[in-house]
Amino acid sequence: MNWNKWMRQSHRWLSIVLTAAIIFNGIAVAVKKYTNWMGLMAVLPLFLLLFTGLYLFFLPYVAKWRRGRT
Repeated sequence: MNWNKWMRQSHRWLSIVLTAAIIFNGIAVAVKKYTNWMGLMAVLPLFLLLFTGLYLFFLPYVAKWRRGRT
C-alpha cells in the first residue's frame, strides 16, 4: 500500500474513531458520569485527523508544483 492510500485509509478510520468518542462523551454527559480523561479520548483522534486532513488537502497542490518543476 503506498503512502497516499495509507493516509486516506487512516483518515477514514480516524473519523470513525472520533465519531464514536463523541457519542461516548455525549452519553457520559447525559448520565452525569463525565470525567476529564473522556474528553481527551476525542481530542487525540481530532489532532490526528488534522494532520492527515492537511496532508490530503495539500496533496494535489504539491503534485501540481512537482509537475511544473520537471
